Amino acid sequence: MKYQIGTALVNGSEKIIIASQNTYLDLSVLFNWPVLKRELVLQDAEPPVSLLRMMEQWAYWKEKLPQIIAYLFTHMGENRAHIALQEKELQWLPPLLYPRKLICVGTNYKDHIMEMGGGTGMALPSHPYSFLKPPGTTLIGSGAPFTLPAYAAFTDYEAELAVIIGQKARNVRGDETLRLVAGYSVFNDLSVRDWITKPSPVGIDWVLSKAFDGSAPMGPLITPAEFVPDPQDLHITLSVNGQMKQDSTTANMVFSVREIIEHLSTIMTLEPGDVIATGTPAGVGYARKPQEPLRSGDVIVVEIEGLGRLETHVK
Repeated sequence: MKYQIGTALVNGSEKIIIASQNTYLDLSVLFNWPVLKRELVLQDAEPPVSLLRMMEQWAYWKEKLPQIIAYLFTHMGENRAHIALQEKELQWLPPLLYPRKLICVGTNYKDHIMEMGGGTGMALPSHPYSFLKPPGTTLIGSGAPFTLPAYAAFTDYEAELAVIIGQKARNVRGDETLRLVAGYSVFNDLSVRDWITKPSPVGIDWVLSKAFDGSAPMGPLITPAEFVPDPQDLHITLSVNGQMKQDSTTANMVFSVREIIEHLSTIMTLEPGDVIATGTPAGVGYARKPQEPLRSGDVIVVEIEGLGRLETHVK
């Protein structure tokens, strides 16, 4: 039975949320059901304090969470309805508070490379091109407001597939690679474009361009990898104020999820909960004619097939 996991404020308290069959459940409440703990041999388990901690123990939880979901929908009947949350009660936070690393891959869709000035005869990158965002200040949840950075004139959107690592790894290759993935989520790599055509003598300042507060909307939920048969076969779209701007598929990536993880794991140790954003397709505001910077009042919606809908309100 498919389920997803996320983090939300419920009556002002941070909670791990399990979503399945249009039902939202607070994981900590489930641990108060003695029958559930007895039937699923959870007597010695404590509810994780965060989704990040759950990722650190993912080998355990990816076995137990499906059992909890199956038991709830098979045996608990009306009792389940009594503990279910309404979506309007949830104030979504970033699913992970906060990963050690937030790694973003750029120039990873051929059509986006072309629209940003690469041209039809451009040489594709020889390896994934990446940069870091500070997780604690850039990640925001679905529905959260985003304030345009005051120092920039042109802020843009980028719909992306996010990959969440589920175990520590270094120098991985082949079939082992995708087994490292705990799940997938929806991501928006908000970006400042002001210095693309006028970089400093040492190149583009990626902190100015990518690391500003709130520049990484994510979520609302993480979909476990077992429910995503092929991460290279997902429809991805982005709209602004209801108008479609990006409409593509992850099949159009230059480097696949597997290749990205292989490359990054040769550079750094990947750790549970690390988030990797995998690049954006064509259709960004900077490449449009006329150009379309984000403006106060805009509502951005990113959707990825089977993963969910991420909404951001621009202030």
